[in-house]
Amino acid sequence: MPELYLVMKNHVIMKCLRILSVLSWTLFLHVAIHAQLTTQEIDHLITDAMKRFNVVGVAIGIVKDDEVVLTKGYGVRSIHTQAPVDAHTNFAIASNTKAFTSAALAILVDEGKLKWTDNVVDYIPEFRMYDPYVTANFTIVDLLTHRSGLGLGAGDLMFFPDGSEFTIKDVLTCFQHFKPVSAFRTKYDYDNLLYLVAGEIIGRISGMHWEDFVKTRILDPLGMDNSYCSFQQKPDMPNVANPHSTETGPLKEIPHFEKDAKKINGAAGAILSNVDDLCNWMRLQLNKGKYGANLEKQLFSEASHRYMWRIHTVTNFSPDSRYNTHFAGYGLGWGLRDVAGKMSVTHTGGLPGMLSKTILIPDLNLGVVILTNTSMGGGPLFSAVTQTIVDSYLGLDNFQWTDKHAEQYEQMLGTADSVVTRVWQTVEAADDAHIDPADYVGIYEDKWFGKVEVSMKDGQLWFRAYRSRKLNGPMSYYQANTFAIKWEYQDMPADAFAMFSLDEEGKAQRIEMKGISPNIDFSFDFQDLDLRRVE
Repeated sequence: MPELYLVMKNHVIMKCLRILSVLSWTLFLHVAIHAQLTTQEIDHLITDAMKRFNVVGVAIGIVKDDEVVLTKGYGVRSIHTQAPVDAHTNFAIASNTKAFTSAALAILVDEGKLKWTDNVVDYIPEFRMYDPYVTANFTIVDLLTHRSGLGLGAGDLMFFPDGSEFTIKDVLTCFQHFKPVSAFRTKYDYDNLLYLVAGEIIGRISGMHWEDFVKTRILDPLGMDNSYCSFQQKPDMPNVANPHSTETGPLKEIPHFEKDAKKINGAAGAILSNVDDLCNWMRLQLNKGKYGANLEKQLFSEASHRYMWRIHTVTNFSPDSRYNTHFAGYGLGWGLRDVAGKMSVTHTGGLPGMLSKTILIPDLNLGVVILTNTSMGGGPLFSAVTQTIVDSYLGLDNFQWTDKHAEQYEQMLGTADSVVTRVWQTVEAADDAHIDPADYVGIYEDKWFGKVEVSMKDGQLWFRAYRSRKLNGPMSYYQANTFAIKWEYQDMPADAFAMFSLDEEGKAQRIEMKGISPNIDFSFDFQDLDLRRVE
């Protein structure tokens, strides 16, 4: 009897354990299945964030396991027309374009027309960097990995704001005039202009403009039929979101940022696309270059895919307990890091009134893209939304990302507003009786930016850049030998200080500049100017 009792007891215990195991597994599956946000929860997440960050229009695309989970638009394309955003509404994706440029080069690498490690001067002999050794050894990979030694956004002022007269010829030779901020290939500093050089290489090797190559070799094969590399490719684009901004005051609609494709290629950030098309792009990336109904086609090789997703430049990151991140770096058009034991492949994009983010978690076969048409709120919105959605797939708890980004956003705005307000209060109270405007009037020249003129207009000093027509505006005395410039261009907070150096007779000989607002976009690299009097 005791043995029979023990057998029966053990049998009952084992049966109970099996039942508990099944219940636990069922509970796990229930949690896993319901960890991902429903469409209704995503709707609420996005509409709430739009209100919190004052964003006009948003579109989202999600792919999982090679299936499109969601494509949807929210809000409107324009505060004037009130036309709704949908899954086919085109937005400027800005620097999310960079991955298309690296993919275009990968196609040429696979065709044997170039190697990643080829030197740029082998294809563009007139290319010049700040040092002969750097010029001779600057490779195609160096063009794509933000490790040139130059400072953040060096030379972007040639194209910010838009409407300038600079061309690709100016870009190819401008780098020799900049002072490096770090040794070659030792430090990450984001740049745009070197991607334009990469676009020029694509053009010279293929015999096609960058715009035409990307359209015919990438967008068209992927079925991205409503995506374009410039407004010139589709001037009558019917379903396009207009940019909006709150950066310089109340919400307003602003003009599209446009470049002249005849002067400069769009390799750094010119593509206009929509979440429906971009789901095809994310599926291509998650499938390692394969596409088609049965993945029977290959746009670029798996070897090239691995190379683009390899860290080429190490970047800084802040360790955190939530994601347990161990590394971060930049590949070829992609930011790379680990989150909660999974690889994260991501990039953001920003132009006036247009902010976007793409994030891929290849270990989960997951991709999320967010497009917005409002700055400044589009940035915290795309961060809050993508982090919440990705966290749900990672099985993490709800971290209330919208609340956290809203708090940071308000702090950032408050700090910037107080700095700018103090500057203009100082200008208002400044005594300029001792200032003789004639001492400052003249023409000044920078080696890469060209000439600017300081003149008198309606009794006030006025600044005008010869080759960037939107950079003009009145100069108001601030203090010492410094003036504050209020640009006529107000789509972004780009107002700047002009700091004059005087000779022994008190006549201005040199101008140095820097932005006023802490929120100024890094592409307004006024600090890189060295304007010397020539007349």
